[in-house]
Amino acid sequence: MDYPKLLESVKVEKWKLRNRIVMAPMTRGFADDRTGTVGKNVVEYYRRRAEKGAGLIITEGIAISRRAKGTFGVPGLYTEEQVRSWVPVTEAVHKEGGTIVAQLWHVGRLTHSELTGGLPPQAPSTLRAEGLVHRLRKPYEMPCEMSVDEIKDTIKQFAKAAKNAMAAGFDGVEIHGAHGYLIDQFNSDISNLRTDQYGGGLATRLTFMKEVIHAVMAEAGEERTVIRFSALKDDHPEYMWDHPDEAIQTFTKTFKETGIKILHPSTNHFEDVISGGLTLHQMVREYWKGTIIGVGGLTPASAEEAIKRHIIDLAAFGRPLLSNPDFSERIKQGNELIPYNPEKHLAILK
Repeated sequence: MDYPKLLESVKVEKWKLRNRIVMAPMTRGFADDRTGTVGKNVVEYYRRRAEKGAGLIITEGIAISRRAKGTFGVPGLYTEEQVRSWVPVTEAVHKEGGTIVAQLWHVGRLTHSELTGGLPPQAPSTLRAEGLVHRLRKPYEMPCEMSVDEIKDTIKQFAKAAKNAMAAGFDGVEIHGAHGYLIDQFNSDISNLRTDQYGGGLATRLTFMKEVIHAVMAEAGEERTVIRFSALKDDHPEYMWDHPDEAIQTFTKTFKETGIKILHPSTNHFEDVISGGLTLHQMVREYWKGTIIGVGGLTPASAEEAIKRHIIDLAAFGRPLLSNPDFSERIKQGNELIPYNPEKHLAILK
């Protein structure tokens, strides 16, 4: 099968992309756990996927502070040493003709004091998350409810991380506002019981996200900033919004108010119908005329069709780019993709 839309070069805001293929952000955990710096293995990992893989690379989640870290081996962008360690990565990607953005990450209550140097988890409200901490395999701790001053400080940390990303040579940033992490915790009435300006109804619960977007865009630019979000409560389908269409309208209205240009709606299954016979990305497109990055188990064929139908503009792939660093070249030549093998490909940098 041919993929003329998926493989065509395209200009997206400030980026001239070799194709419409995006490498989705995937937690790798191969940074130095003590310093949060990345090394030569990470340089080669991203270089290979820029060479013949994706036109746009979104990095693994990068912590904006020590307290933002949610598992072992997470890289950071809050110290000078961390910033310097990312420079060879961006240089290598650019040498291959690629574009790379840094995903800025704060996990909120989904961490443990053993990972944050003894600091307790932060959250919009004092509500413990269910389950076990990723890889640490201990129950989540009771988080501290963030004061307004702490919220303002965290917004500044997002902004500083964005500034550091640009200093490290990144072409832009993506704000991680999905998957039940800190921004998503403010967005959801499951985890946000506040009654101040950051709580209440959905529109006011989105205030934290809105202020983060403004602060990040002030450093990276509105045309170089992406927001990843989910209109599912904590990104779990069993907690779907009671009125999904109304929620999507509220989200997109908020995004329009910020001036951001690129959305990355997050769902595990791109083709899942959410409401009114429409998928999440179709619902977003009803209210958003700007750039949309599709994600959620896409195949080259389904991505090609979605782009042709203008449901999405770019298509993100995760595991296929782990097992096929030369993803774009393979589909261009009509070669079969190597199936993802967890035992082999999760250890790809070791």
